[in-house]
Amino acid sequence: MKARLALETGRVFEGNGFGAVGETAGEVVFCTALAGYQEIMTDPSYQGQIVVMTYPHIGNYGTTPDFNESKKPHVAGYVAREFSPMASHWKTVEPIDDYMKKNGVVGLDGIDTRALVRHLRDAGVCRGVISTETLSAAALVDRAKQQLSMSGADLVKEVTCSAAYPWTTAPAASAGGKKKVALLDFGAKFNIMNSLAGMGCEVTVFPARTSLADLLKTNPDGIMLSNGPGDPAAVTYAIDTIRALVSHNEKAKKPIPVFGICLGHQLLGLALGGRTFKLKFGHRGANHPVKDLTTGKVEVTTQNHGFAVDIDSLKGLPVELTHINLNDQTLEGLRHKTLPLFSVQYHPEAFPGPHDAHYLFDRFLGLMKKTETV
Repeated sequence: MKARLALETGRVFEGNGFGAVGETAGEVVFCTALAGYQEIMTDPSYQGQIVVMTYPHIGNYGTTPDFNESKKPHVAGYVAREFSPMASHWKTVEPIDDYMKKNGVVGLDGIDTRALVRHLRDAGVCRGVISTETLSAAALVDRAKQQLSMSGADLVKEVTCSAAYPWTTAPAASAGGKKKVALLDFGAKFNIMNSLAGMGCEVTVFPARTSLADLLKTNPDGIMLSNGPGDPAAVTYAIDTIRALVSHNEKAKKPIPVFGICLGHQLLGLALGGRTFKLKFGHRGANHPVKDLTTGKVEVTTQNHGFAVDIDSLKGLPVELTHINLNDQTLEGLRHKTLPLFSVQYHPEAFPGPHDAHYLFDRFLGLMKKTETV
């Protein structure tokens, strides 16, 4: 089954269709992770994106529900040098081809992914179309140009939950003292909730449009701002809620600790008065070096974002920079100078990826315990 990927730049790659038959469009990005392809497919932060895997062989250990980061795949399309038709793993339920067909994920392999990634690094991520049906290069390039841009796109509304619910999937440990965490779902990965529950937290997940008043009714010990897709500046309702939360904490005798991850970090930066900007080709993978400016230590981190908080925009604000990306010196973490608010651009919950940054969940728990005595 022949298929093509066409970019708005006019570049066209022809290969073999894999997974579902059809046509799909989105922002074409690349991910440098060596494994974790199912976690990547089901990460809501990839909503509206065609993901190109730089590792050449994808799918060799199959798929299983245990590796899902949400209820379904969110990628708009999936591209690899070679998708494996065979699977070998003790947890395997079905091969990746069957999984992609069942979930409607259109894929493409048999192309030179090195050339594609170099093009994306030079030109920047761009709109594209994968088709197993229309093979006219000119027609596909034209369709790619007609797709909506990621800049200005509020994709949170497409992935957030419709109603609040308690997280009961992972058994809670007793060490955390049953702290109550309200998690604002901007496209949250399952393992964020699992990480909190594993420390003994009682997690309730709330839709992205939940007001501060409704959050406060649950009397949370802490508030988590989750990851998610799209342009953070377009999620104005979330920025307003977080800004109101900051104002509440400034006046409260007992401020509520806040922890933001990825999009949650960007939204917190905007609520505090900063700005965000779109990266040329983003950070996506499980091998990105980040320096903790408070300790001097370097962490290997999992990342998935196309926007970043502008460091210069934070000058003069009550904010400290805590983490920096060693590849391009962009901001990876911040904290408020007087309030228990902090955030990181990368993913301490990993899955896929290293566990270097899991201490951040302990830090969040520590802040919640500290406010007990206030």
